[in-house]
Amino acid sequence: MFDTIINDTKIKFPALPGYYKFLFLYLEPVSAFFPIIMVQLSGANQFHHELIPTAIEPILSKLDPRTEIAIWQLATSYLLLCLTSSFLFRAVRDGLPHDPATQERIIGATLMALASADVSGTFPLRLPADVRYSPSCWNTMTHGNVTFCVVLFLSRMAWFLGVGRQRYYYGRPTPAASTKAE
Repeated sequence: MFDTIINDTKIKFPALPGYYKFLFLYLEPVSAFFPIIMVQLSGANQFHHELIPTAIEPILSKLDPRTEIAIWQLATSYLLLCLTSSFLFRAVRDGLPHDPATQERIIGATLMALASADVSGTFPLRLPADVRYSPSCWNTMTHGNVTFCVVLFLSRMAWFLGVGRQRYYYGRPTPAASTKAE
């Protein structure tokens, strides 16, 4: 369903099969695109208000200029994430269809960078104490920034462990190591 067809030939993408292809090539880029749309349509004030779930605080009528610029920079970072994973993964798939080891090396480097961002930016410990350990109080934005990022991080780690896929580079012995063993 999600395979690309060029000149009636299906392009294989062994580095991102099945679940991983759906998650990293389609779902993650689409989900990363929503914040830029939200800021464009609803404004920086609404986006700012949604970052931490609360029913008490009113939406500010005007953000100070520094906060507004930071919100726009955050939304632009989401856009960059969307475009990077979308364009890079497609370029790897289309440009290296018969080289799964190189596909895996490039995808792995990208997934490691994204996993680092998942860890550094999604800890619920940064939430206020009254909502930190109450996911039922979280809004869609908080679940996107915490819950979805945890799922993404765990999926990236499963990819590195070779869960549900064949390994071509990561976890394979290097040619030098295999000749030393002989």
